[in-house]
Amino acid sequence: MRILDHGPVGAIRRNHALEHATIHVLTERSPGVRLVGRSDWGGFNLYGSLETALVEEAVAVALARLKGGDNTLAVHPQCGTNLATGAILAWLASSAALSGRWRSRLAKSLQLVAGVGAAFVLARPLGARVQRDVTTDGDVSQLEVSRVLRLQRGAVILHRVVTNQGHA
Repeated sequence: MRILDHGPVGAIRRNHALEHATIHVLTERSPGVRLVGRSDWGGFNLYGSLETALVEEAVAVALARLKGGDNTLAVHPQCGTNLATGAILAWLASSAALSGRWRSRLAKSLQLVAGVGAAFVLARPLGARVQRDVTTDGDVSQLEVSRVLRLQRGAVILHRVVTNQGHA
C-alpha cells in the first residue's frame, strides 16, 4: 500500500472521490445545476441550491456506484486539480521560455505563447491523471456516509456530507 492510501490523506482522497461521484450523479439528474465541492478527512461540503433529499439520494447512489466499481466517477472534468495542473504547467513553460539570456525577446515571446498554450491543452488530460493517481481514490469499499447536514446562511446553501472511513 502507498502512503497516500492511509491516514488523513487517504481519507481526503476517498472523500474527494465520493464528492466527484456525487456531483456527477447530481448533474445527471439536474443538468445545468451549479455546484462547488470541497473535501476534507471528515467528509465533504457541497455548495449549491439543492434540496437535501436530492443530495442524500445522490450521495447514496454515488457511493453504491463507486463500490460497484464505477471508478470513472472519481474523476471530474471541472475539478480544481485540473486548474492547478494547468497553472503549474504554465509556470514551468513560462519559466523555461523566459530563461536564458542569449535569445531575443521575440524568440522568448514565441516560446512563451507556445509553452503556455501547450500547458492549457495538456491541463485537462494530465489533471485527470493527477486526480486518478493522487487526489482521489475510487476504492471506497470501507467508506460509509454518517449523515448529510443542510446549512444555510443567507442565499448560500451548504450540504455537509459526513463520512466514516470504516476499518480497513
